[in-house]
Amino acid sequence: MTYQVILPAAGQGKRMGAGKNKLLLELNGVPVLIHTLKVFEEDALCNRIILAIHPQDEMEFKELIKKYHIHKEIKFVHGGPERQHSIYNALKTVHPEGIILVHDAARPFIQKKQIHLLVQKANETGAAIIGVPAKDTMKKVHNGVIVETVERSSLWVIQTPQAFRISLLHAAYKRAEDDHFIGTDDSSLVERISHPVSIVEGDYDNIKLTTPEDLFFAEAILKKRNRG
Repeated sequence: MTYQVILPAAGQGKRMGAGKNKLLLELNGVPVLIHTLKVFEEDALCNRIILAIHPQDEMEFKELIKKYHIHKEIKFVHGGPERQHSIYNALKTVHPEGIILVHDAARPFIQKKQIHLLVQKANETGAAIIGVPAKDTMKKVHNGVIVETVERSSLWVIQTPQAFRISLLHAAYKRAEDDHFIGTDDSSLVERISHPVSIVEGDYDNIKLTTPEDLFFAEAILKKRNRG
């Protein structure tokens, strides 16, 4: 089962404090953007990549794609004021059949085997996301006071990619637009239209690069994988 993937890449990464798009930062001498693109470049099931970008980054992104010999079909669309708007702009360019993935471009460590499990599950159920069981004790807090300790066994930390039948995600985004609703992730929009979302267990290495500390973790993950 082939798929297309939307990579939201328009955020300026203010928490990273780099003064530029964090996808241009390098891991082991290669831009984060390229690390992520290569995952999908090397997956035969991926037939198209849609990059939602800030217009000011388009030229530099295209130069990097050429420099690092990314040959898969890539379509550029301009992002909106929120991540959700950027993804909807990208979704509007996709024919409403088949499976679409939405993946944070700042998560360069997703693995092909996990992608394929997600695509298979989304093809079966319509919607599937990836995540890992919470490892820490979780507590609900109100006004600086503990309200309760939440049962950890039922809590998962959600990652990307998230995979959907394209027609289903279209419907979810249209409803959110009509209701002026902004969700925290794509699956929350699908939940709003009462469609069940399945989960596939992922990998704790599939981190999102958000703050400077994450770059140190990312370098460690790269070294571990290179040794393996």
